[in-house]
Amino acid sequence: MKNSIRVLRAERRWTQADLAKELGISRNSVNAIENGKYDPSLPLAFKIARMFDRTVEDVFEYEDAE
Repeated sequence: MKNSIRVLRAERRWTQADLAKELGISRNSVNAIENGKYDPSLPLAFKIARMFDRTVEDVFEYEDAE
């Protein structure tokens, strides 16, 4: 799943560690989500979107694996 977390985080000058602390997850998890290696749970996706004052659809883009 594509996402715009890296861009949104950079706009706020947050590190991965800053975001991880606010979300209550590890920095490695933030890195994995940003790089598309891990898809967050739905509750976590909503929490991430709220952190950036965006909707889930604004932050995450579904990629059809055809």
